[in-house]
Amino acid sequence: MSGRTGERRILIVEDEKVVADTLGQILTAHGYEIRVVYSAEDAVEIISSWSPNVAILDVMLPKMNGIELALALRHSLPSCHTLLFSGQPSVEVLMQKAKDDGHHFDVMAKPVHPTVMLNAISTLLCSEGSGHCNQAQ
Repeated sequence: MSGRTGERRILIVEDEKVVADTLGQILTAHGYEIRVVYSAEDAVEIISSWSPNVAILDVMLPKMNGIELALALRHSLPSCHTLLFSGQPSVEVLMQKAKDDGHHFDVMAKPVHPTVMLNAISTLLCSEGSGHCNQAQ
């Protein structure tokens, strides 16, 4: 594994445990250090002691949604990239509100093929100049 320690940290925030755990297993198998949590509140707690490079966030989370969490992450960890994903067509309303407030987010549709997710992560890590510019295998 090339690279420096801590450059491949990914936080997964997804309330569907099977989806979250499966994604965590896939990313672990590809050499990423991951943490999986099932709520935005748990994510806020974990980032107080662990700083991810990428946060993969479900948009539709109970209490605090993924967009609100992404904004909180931008504030507390500006170097952390966010990937939003959702299987709900109703997220367009939330996305439009964020856009109206001056925030742009891209959302991947669930289900996301692992290769698509791995390539998106690789692209984000490459964009920060971390030296992980090879596409995920």
